[in-house]
Amino acid sequence: MIIRLKRIAEKNKVLSIFVKIFCLCTFSIISFCTEAAGRIRTYGIGGRQYKSLIQYKNKYSGQRCFIIAMGPSLKMDDLNKLRNEYTFGMNSICKIYNQTDFRPTFYGIQDFYVYGDIKEYIERYYSGKDNVFVSNRIKWHFKLDRKWNVFPLNTAYNAYKRWFKDIYDVRFSDDIYRQVYDGFSITMSLIQIAVYMGFKNIYLIGADCDFQPDKKLHFVEHDGSIDATLDTAAARNFAGYRMAKEFAEENHVSIYNATHGGKLEIFKRVDFDSLF
Repeated sequence: MIIRLKRIAEKNKVLSIFVKIFCLCTFSIISFCTEAAGRIRTYGIGGRQYKSLIQYKNKYSGQRCFIIAMGPSLKMDDLNKLRNEYTFGMNSICKIYNQTDFRPTFYGIQDFYVYGDIKEYIERYYSGKDNVFVSNRIKWHFKLDRKWNVFPLNTAYNAYKRWFKDIYDVRFSDDIYRQVYDGFSITMSLIQIAVYMGFKNIYLIGADCDFQPDKKLHFVEHDGSIDATLDTAAARNFAGYRMAKEFAEENHVSIYNATHGGKLEIFKRVDFDSLF
């Protein structure tokens, strides 16, 4: 929908004014309501669908974890080395479960298009499990398992700047019960979730950030979803990661990039194999 509106604004200068005013007002209202609802939840009012998140606050204080992004540099052998670690998997990682007995400690997904593509795999392996983190945007479109943890994702706060000004403004939340700020990737959301859980050393693996249309984009590809804004994917991801680094440095959290190669240079690089 927003892509269509942007195209209309680009083609017609008169309609552009009305489209931009409409989108600015709409996103501002949605963001204000989302922020307000989050604030109210912190005072114990409402938020029943997010209650399960509270049990995770500082549960793993001081521990280290690995967030497994789905870049093409990821190897099956990497997963085998992570068997005894706290790990976060995401998106299409569940499509390779028939090839390995490795299972991440937690699984996260926030894009309802991606969810729709791999729904059968998620339900097959995570039905009845309580280690799944799913955005409320997915819950708006699909009926979810009652044991899954739904988190409130705020995608409106930066939407206008993203779509109409090409400015990638990102915030960071250390209270996922209040809200998770969209940082243009599920990886960024999982970093916020990991911080809320109390992890102090967070390692990214498979975070290639090399979005070239003529190259393989993921360790395991989705079935049908294609990012229509792939040309800005790297810039958007980097904006999110810069904010994560800024928050981490101010709050005694260390984030490392243990990816094999790739283009992400925001975090200090460490050799993945040397960690074990």
